[in-house]
Amino acid sequence: MTDSTTYLPREMLERSQIHEVSLYVGWESDLRPEPEYEDLDAFYRRLHASTQLPTTSQPSVGDFLACYQPLLRAGVDVVSIHIAAGLSGTCQSAREAVRIAAEEGHPGRVEVLDGETGAGGLGCLVLLAADAAAAGASLAGVVEAVRRGREGLDIWFCLDTLEYLRRGGRIGAAQALLGTALQVKPILTFGTEISPVGRVRTHRRAFERMVAYLQELHERGATDWIVQHAQEPADAQRLVSEGTAIFGAGPLFCTQVGPVLGAHLGAGLLVGGMTR
Repeated sequence: MTDSTTYLPREMLERSQIHEVSLYVGWESDLRPEPEYEDLDAFYRRLHASTQLPTTSQPSVGDFLACYQPLLRAGVDVVSIHIAAGLSGTCQSAREAVRIAAEEGHPGRVEVLDGETGAGGLGCLVLLAADAAAAGASLAGVVEAVRRGREGLDIWFCLDTLEYLRRGGRIGAAQALLGTALQVKPILTFGTEISPVGRVRTHRRAFERMVAYLQELHERGATDWIVQHAQEPADAQRLVSEGTAIFGAGPLFCTQVGPVLGAHLGAGLLVGGMTR
């Protein structure tokens, strides 16, 4: 099980029997689950035009229980892998739901893991967990596979601006890049917090850095790689082409980042890889 911030393709979730709980996002009091925003272009247009950032919120304890309880009653153990606790309270809600489930007679049946990442990085870990479960691994075996996978996972992304991170309070160590020259494109990494890796001055150079990073991942022995984007479909497809030439195979997935993370990132590209 995971949350909606992986932005994995729906068919991939269904094929791997991955259950999903949604975070919420919206303006003023109109908070909705992420999947309700079917028109992402409309969401991003409003985001860029609005003087007010949308509010985002973790799933409730009740949301988690609604997912956990039917599985537990069916005799299924659950590994629940979520966005970094340093970025969201999602893990906190999940652990409270686990406490309640234990009191209801299901102790030790759900393991909550802080993915210490988000977006496509989290998606990689969730797919790894699903593969381990499908291969017959125990609850503990799936947990260990995810922890090993996290050690070999690395995610970079480039943004048009740090403004959304700053306004949303998720800027973390990237605060160090504020106040630099205008038009600088920040290069960041997605871990327990969002941290700076570097900066370039043009969109073209930012794209070149993403291609160079894919080459670096390949040279380090990455076996899986991904591309995601926020309002950059043409660049995402170019990056898929470049990465496919580097790796000799396509990415695990290429998707658009949805409203919850998009509200904090704005437009940009995200790439990453994992050594299994």
